[in-house]
Amino acid sequence: MIAGPPHIPVLLDPILERCAPVSGTWIDGTFGAGGYAKGLLAAGADQVIGIDRDPSVLAEAANWAAEYGTALRLVEETFSALDTQADKPVAGVVLDLGVSSMQLDRPERGFSFLRDGPLDMRMGTGDLTAARLVGEADEAVLADILYHFGEERAARRIARAIVAERSKAPLDTTAALAALVERVLPRPKPGQSHPATRAFQALRIAVNDEFGQLVAGLEAAERALAPGGHLAVVSFHSLEDRVVKRFLQQRSGAGGAANRYAPALAEEEPRFDRVSKGIAADAAERDRNPRARSARLRIARRTAAAAGPVDRAKLGLPKYELTGTN
Repeated sequence: MIAGPPHIPVLLDPILERCAPVSGTWIDGTFGAGGYAKGLLAAGADQVIGIDRDPSVLAEAANWAAEYGTALRLVEETFSALDTQADKPVAGVVLDLGVSSMQLDRPERGFSFLRDGPLDMRMGTGDLTAARLVGEADEAVLADILYHFGEERAARRIARAIVAERSKAPLDTTAALAALVERVLPRPKPGQSHPATRAFQALRIAVNDEFGQLVAGLEAAERALAPGGHLAVVSFHSLEDRVVKRFLQQRSGAGGAANRYAPALAEEEPRFDRVSKGIAADAAERDRNPRARSARLRIARRTAAAAGPVDRAKLGLPKYELTGTN
């Protein structure tokens, strides 16, 4: 067995079962610790192209990836460009959305309110950090981010407190931001999540343009897949899953009219056939891997129809504009 960083890929078994037989070239668009890539290669894939925007992830993988030879090729890139990485249509694409456990566990990356560190939250090497966002964005922009990306009902209250606090001292550590949110919100009841959970999620999504990347990645997968190829997407909160679900509905010809009074939509040739509705982890997987508790898997099979434009207005994307930063 080839060693690698400790990591349990979520919902890997259902992916392998519903996409069997696994063969040809697959793209793992969110490589992380390589769990999906290893699973695909063990199941029969001829090659996996592992893509990650985080250079530290690929540096760590270099310790073990070479043992796979040409069967595993690593690329530093965002998965929105995954269709540029293979010289012919591929047999499958897998995307594991959101932040990885590797990133959460490192205080210096600034993703977790449980570990004090710089308020960074960048998955890659972009210029925008969470510290810059909370330090420069207008109060209205911060409120929109917290509400639309974190579904935080106290968004305006938190945004107001951030603006007041940053006038006294910079909010540039995870501990400082988490403490501020705790002061603003009521004490959680037993069993409830930490008060800063939604705020940290919202800022991370904004810093990394996660919804823009998600839609562009789904469009790129449509272009990259060969007829009969599989797209498997694992999401971890309802906002992501809603976008994936609506994309697959639209691309499988099942979008329908907005309501019973709306005119019938012109029918398009389906680009995907849906293999499954949302799949949740079973009890055994949830017990051995807590990260699987909120996970939802959706799988679709590519048809022979040519890739085409996607109506992004119908995907349920959160709406906000990142303006007001210097």
